Amino acid sequence: MVPLLIVLLLALLLFGAGFALKALWFVAAVVIVLWLLGFVMRSTGAGGRRGRWYRW
Repeated sequence: MVPLLIVLLLALLLFGAGFALKALWFVAAVVIVLWLLGFVMRSTGAGGRRGRWYRW
């Protein structure tokens, strides 16, 4: 009985990790798209010059 519970627990753990990693890939893709859009559509500063695309 104990080995069966261990296998089921391991399967649940691996399934949860796989789902979390897939969700993180989707979040990373959204962040990259937003960053690229911000890079392309950045506002112009005084004198018609484009400002820096980064904030630091």
